[in-house]
Order: sequence, then C-alpha cells, then structure tokens
Amino acid sequence: IMTRIYILEQKPVGDLSSLMNHMIIGTVTGARLAHCLFYDPVYYFNHPFEIIKIWEGGLASHGGAAGIILGLWIYSRKKENQPFLWLLDRIALAAAPGGALIRVGNFFNSEILGYHSTLPWAVIFKRIDSFPRHPSQLYESTVCLITFCILTGLYSKVKKHAAPGLLSGTFLTIIFSARFFLEFLKVPQAAYNSGLG
Repeated sequence: IMTRIYILEQKPVGDLSSLMNHMIIGTVTGARLAHCLFYDPVYYFNHPFEIIKIWEGGLASHGGAAGIILGLWIYSRKKENQPFLWLLDRIALAAAPGGALIRVGNFFNSEILGYHSTLPWAVIFKRIDSFPRHPSQLYESTVCLITFCILTGLYSKVKKHAAPGLLSGTFLTIIFSARFFLEFLKVPQAAYNSGLG
C-alpha cells in the first residue's frame, strides 16, 4: 500500500526501508512498554529484565499505536518532503488492513475474548472453555476493514489536496469510537479494568 502511495505521489520508494525500520522499532517498543506498564506494572517493576522478553508474549495495541506515532515523528524530522501529518495520513491507509489481520490473529490464538453469548454467531474457544462467546476480535477486524474502505474512498477523491490529518483523524475517530463500544462485549484483560463502568 505504501509503495503504491509513494509511486502515485512521486516520493522516493527507497525511503520505505527506513520508514519501516522506524515503525517496527516504534511498534514493538511501544506495544511492549504499554503491556508492561498497564497490565502488570508491579511485576515488571520488580523484574525489569522481563520487559525485554517479547518472545514470551505481551504486546498492547494502544502502546504499539503510540510507538508508531513516535517512530513516524522521528522519521519525518529527517525527511523534509514527508511531513509528519502527511505520513500519518498515508500510514492510516496501511494500518487499517494491518489492524484487521492482527485481530484475526487474536481470534486464532483465542485472545481478547468476548463475554458469553447466545447469538447464533457466537464462538466456542476450546482452549479457554466450552461457552459460546462474542467473537469480539472479528468485530474489531470488520471495523478495520470498513475503515480501510472509507479511507481508500477518501484518498482516491482528495489525494494530495486533503487537509493534513484528514485521513489519520478519520482513522482514529472510527477505530477508537468502535473500540469504545466493543469494550462492553470484551472480557477485561487487566485487573484494573474489573469493576469500572
């Protein structure tokens, strides 16, 4: 997706390797730190070397998003012809289907479970228990795919003439609005979540 955008907008395609490196480092670092700080801070403060053990699992999507934003900001400071908001808008196009695939992975791994449900499309996650549950991961995946369609339509209409931040703002508004409502269908992932309205 980014290669196509760079070709369409006459940006150096060779820059994508550096951009990808900034994003990978930002994503993994942000996702891991957010998981450690939000989901089990006492444990990780008492065992700080456990933080680097990403191979044992534990990445938080909101931390990954923050890490991506920081990585893009650092990258954009080195590239005058690729300003920060311009990058955010283009990355939003690629992030939407990426988010959909991540949630499908969560579905296959029986992660981010929904509450018990009697709906006909409820799913039994045999690794967890024998109760049908909301496939909340697939709900989020669907929202990401719909968001991708909306952003693609917007991009094809406005391309270079869009107000800076239009695509990324649309992405963040749709994804996090949907995420707010979908949280009511999901089992809390952290101890501090339980009991909160």
